[in-house]
Amino acid sequence: MSPTEINIQHTAKLARLQLTEEETARYQSQIAGILDYMKVLEAHADLASVEPTAHAMPVFDVWREDIPRDGFGAEAALSNAPRKAQGQFLITRVVEE
Repeated sequence: MSPTEINIQHTAKLARLQLTEEETARYQSQIAGILDYMKVLEAHADLASVEPTAHAMPVFDVWREDIPRDGFGAEAALSNAPRKAQGQFLITRVVEE
């Protein structure tokens, strides 16, 4: 696809963006630059053996065993509370009635 085939105004309309003529020209130029660079990469690299990826860096989830364990109780949670009463935190009122 050549840059002239990309309709910046139509793309902006789909994205609900209002672009000025200056912005349209700038984005058209940037897209042309990106496409030109892609042609350079294709010309200088053998990409046949490269698998397509969605990310430049490997992305994976970190998993750990889901082992049940004891949490801390109300007493431990309140142990460092500056003010407490009846097993609850006491805080300063911040909303006026």
